[in-house]
Amino acid sequence: MTDEPALTCWLLDTRNLWPGERIEDSAAAALALVSPEERDHITRKYHIADARMSLASALLKRLFVHLSLRIPWADVRYARKGDPKHGKPCAILADGSRAPLEFNISHQAGLVSLIGCKRGDVELGTDIVCVNERNDYRVIDEEGFEGWVDMYGEIFGEEESWEMKYTVDGFKLLDGTVVTAADIGRGDRCCVRGKELRAVLDSGEEVGFSSDLVVEAKLRRFYTYWCYKEAFIKLSGEALLATWLRELEFRNVRSPAPGTVARCSTHGTWGERVGDVEVWMHRKRLGDVRMEIQAFEEEFMVAVAIQPVSKLPEGGFPGFVGLDLERDVLEIARSS
Repeated sequence: MTDEPALTCWLLDTRNLWPGERIEDSAAAALALVSPEERDHITRKYHIADARMSLASALLKRLFVHLSLRIPWADVRYARKGDPKHGKPCAILADGSRAPLEFNISHQAGLVSLIGCKRGDVELGTDIVCVNERNDYRVIDEEGFEGWVDMYGEIFGEEESWEMKYTVDGFKLLDGTVVTAADIGRGDRCCVRGKELRAVLDSGEEVGFSSDLVVEAKLRRFYTYWCYKEAFIKLSGEALLATWLRELEFRNVRSPAPGTVARCSTHGTWGERVGDVEVWMHRKRLGDVRMEIQAFEEEFMVAVAIQPVSKLPEGGFPGFVGLDLERDVLEIARSS
């Protein structure tokens, strides 16, 4: 198609950026590149990790608009679509009209993602989750995995909650042996840690393992659902105004296999991309939405969403491009 939009997918890792206790001290040069309103929002963050992600988000949004509209960096302006307080941010032109662009941004545990498109007749969403960022196991050990899922009953419907509690994706044992969902059998009903389970592999070999691995796999599956749901909510632009959260369901969900964590001389790697999830609303499948999720390192997952699906390029979602702060962002901003 000659009118296919060019989709942009960027990832910026802030975990090693702007060291120190106060963002004003460590990132003064970068803060000077955003608006006073953005700067005030960033510097009011209590934790510097949150301030880093907020600054990176502001820089990525401004970079995307600057490159897409080919306007000076300092001339980038924003408004909100729909609700003036909760609506999706959008870029505006000098005359106050909405620019023919769409973008969405997410950040979690030091990573910032952006998805953007150089046209305005499309909706986009992205979300990042970090599986073990919070001490989820404290609640799981007290209430069981079933009780932990029930804590989110206002967000997930009954069918999704059942799937998260009693369905498990395959996982690897410490020796590398892969245990599939079929191998686990009724072990998929286990919702507590600290039990010894057994499975019979396709080869006929019987293996034993801790139920900790089952709960860990279920927790990863839960965050897969969460990531999909958040990305769709952000695509819709309704955020806190959404009243249909439990009516939004995802089917054919599978957690992407993880990548590898960064080590001394290597960068973290991307893991599996999964793009065959089904989106349902009010028990009807939404055929005009496409979503994909990809693992990054061992703990992260990033989801993207587009509507209508007819605007998705023939090759599908592009892979995320990791940006270098100095080369890909700051140098461009300073030269504008």
